[in-house]
Amino acid sequence: MSHPCLSCGACCAYYRVSLHWSEAEPSLGGVVPIELTETSMPHQRAMRGTWAKQPRCVALQGSIGKQVSCGIYAQRPSACRELAMAWEFGEPSPQCDKARVAHGLAPLTHEDVARALGG
Repeated sequence: MSHPCLSCGACCAYYRVSLHWSEAEPSLGGVVPIELTETSMPHQRAMRGTWAKQPRCVALQGSIGKQVSCGIYAQRPSACRELAMAWEFGEPSPQCDKARVAHGLAPLTHEDVARALGG
């Protein structure tokens, strides 16, 4: 079984993805592709598409709830790296659950994740 996030994508189409502008500034070592971001506030950028009324990150590829991937996974912003999948570290994730429910997906259970990750 594959990682549950690869058949979900709900977080990427529910939350605004904000990042410090330096994460997208190559001269400062930023790796997030600046062309996929937009200025949101002083010293802050956001992933394109995540400010929309119905947000969807420009880097999200595929169909939510079926099969998805991040087009910039290795270069994703810190906000994306820090958002934990429910039960990934043995704890629930209200953020994960909220996004999944908003897209008509059931919250993940500890058993779902253990089965998927071989634990």
